[in-house]
Amino acid sequence: MKFLIVFSVFISIQLVAQNPYTLDWSDEFNGSAIDTTKWKHEIGGGGWGNNEYQYYTSSTSNSFVNGGYLHIKALQQQMGTNNYTSARMITKGKYSLQHGKVEAKIKLPIGPGTWPAFWMLGDNISTVSWPACGEIDIMEHVNSETKVYGTIHYDSVGHRYYGGSKACDVTNWHVYGLEWNATKLMWFLDGVKYYETSINTARSELNNPFYFLLNVAIGGNWPGGPNQFTPFPAEMLVDFIRVYKPALGTDELTASMIELVPNPADQTIQLISNFSNESFSNGQLWSMEGRFVQSIDFIASLIDIQHLEKGTYFISFEVNGKQVVKQFLKQ
Repeated sequence: MKFLIVFSVFISIQLVAQNPYTLDWSDEFNGSAIDTTKWKHEIGGGGWGNNEYQYYTSSTSNSFVNGGYLHIKALQQQMGTNNYTSARMITKGKYSLQHGKVEAKIKLPIGPGTWPAFWMLGDNISTVSWPACGEIDIMEHVNSETKVYGTIHYDSVGHRYYGGSKACDVTNWHVYGLEWNATKLMWFLDGVKYYETSINTARSELNNPFYFLLNVAIGGNWPGGPNQFTPFPAEMLVDFIRVYKPALGTDELTASMIELVPNPADQTIQLISNFSNESFSNGQLWSMEGRFVQSIDFIASLIDIQHLEKGTYFISFEVNGKQVVKQFLKQ
């Protein structure tokens, strides 16, 4: 029989609060130019392994920062034998991630043959090649589809891939998220999980360091080619990318035995688990940006979240001395 673990929440004066996640890397794109300490451009055509049509450049016609956003533009423009130009920006050699939480606010172009993406490749791609390096696609979109994709690629006696998708209007702003630890990957759209997959021995490369990529491809094996109905320029806008790492060692097995319901939530939240009330202690509520909001006391009452602004939050607490972090979306 499951116990219903419920809380009363009170705001307390707390001099020291330990954030279970800390911001490890970010780009808010608030400057006047692309930050070259964080990004570099990959240059060239040749199809990029997918028979794509574009030539990637470092020109400010194809990628630039303005108005607080990163702009990546695919243009119908001749470059050598390529009829289109675009940009492909990477953090390789500048920043890599091995487990953590990623969120990026992005607005996408649509049209036949368009293929924007925010994704990751293994740092060791130069030595082991693809797919042995592994690939984690945080967000991909093709053509004019009303959904986005989250996918993994790896080598298990040949190329293997698995993934999920979620319906949305990509021409509006959305926050695309990934949570990644040693045992699983989870994809989120606006704070709501839509796909999860495990990391096992056959997928061991997915536990290595990975770097980020942002690009808008045109044409290729998946979307097919553009046509007279494809609008150009095809522009992807990025408001921010934020990467968080756990500051506390969390117990994944214990966390898997606890649920936050409902999630998303509007008025109140409850925790459901097999643990008794006395097992819980040191509860704290945090914003996604790492701001301590309030303490949580384990008394017979619901968590009142009416006062919170809309967005993603997480609760950290201990269960029989083991650290647990649970995330929820306030509607």
